[in-house]
Amino acid sequence: MTKARLTLRLGWLWTLLAGMALAQAAPAKILPPPQKISAHVYAWIGPYGGASKENHGFRMNLAFVVGAHAVAVIDTGYTEAMAKEMLDAIRSITPLPVKYAINTNSQPHRYLGNAVFRRAGAKIIAHRAEAARMARLGSDQTQAVITTLELPAGSVQPPAPPDQLLDGDLTLDLGQLELHIISVGAAHTPAQLAVNIAADKVVYAGDVLFSGRLLAILPDGNVKSWLKAYGTLAAFGDATFIPGHGQPGKLKAFDSPTRDYLQLLYGHMGKKIEAGADIQEAIGSLDQSYFKTLADFDALAGRNASWAYLEREAEFFSK
Repeated sequence: MTKARLTLRLGWLWTLLAGMALAQAAPAKILPPPQKISAHVYAWIGPYGGASKENHGFRMNLAFVVGAHAVAVIDTGYTEAMAKEMLDAIRSITPLPVKYAINTNSQPHRYLGNAVFRRAGAKIIAHRAEAARMARLGSDQTQAVITTLELPAGSVQPPAPPDQLLDGDLTLDLGQLELHIISVGAAHTPAQLAVNIAADKVVYAGDVLFSGRLLAILPDGNVKSWLKAYGTLAAFGDATFIPGHGQPGKLKAFDSPTRDYLQLLYGHMGKKIEAGADIQEAIGSLDQSYFKTLADFDALAGRNASWAYLEREAEFFSK
């Protein structure tokens, strides 16, 4: 083999090895590219299932809205790494400043990326009751992130409290485009927010709406109020709704996986409690099989029934 040919082969080998090393060193992408939902609204539509090391905690929907002068982010992700990818994607679409970041509730995947957007200049907005829940559960939530993603101890910390706390509704001006933040009351969590982008006929409903996977009843949420919140969304007519989990669609697309399921839990447990049934009998006689094709059914159906019974029991004895 000639010296020139040997040099060429060695050069090719070093190039190959260097490329392999860079590929191994580059961190895996967490998020897919955002989808353009309307003229001003973009969203990341997450897969189903729970948070895991494999999905880096991405299993929810997130969004941002671009006005003429500024951007608003709706929910900031499960980790700062996820939030940084969100910010990079926004920067690839628009150079406008991110002026606001809205936390629609206090689940970790809705607010643990706050620090990234605050450093970028955004004002963090949340409902007062949700901010209180963040403060109460933040340490436990961040420890759960560390455990789930197998991160070093202490590597995830709760972000600072939101900058602006809401007790009701709020309108934001992004420049020739208004966002209407609507407090719809307790649902998945104590004081859920929805965001109406009226000019585009798009409503980011967050965890008021679920599709494709079974919704989760939490001890800090409320089934009765959740049904009322669902009714509130009906006022937006034929808008396109972005749920907390699942594909965007018209409200009727969420009737079965959200409204009908909540009505089943609320109605069944109310009847059983009035008849004097204990929790085991009430859960055992509840037929949820119509919803068994939804993702996460096996993990959530029993727990949902338990929390629905306890809520209805508390209602009954508070009369």
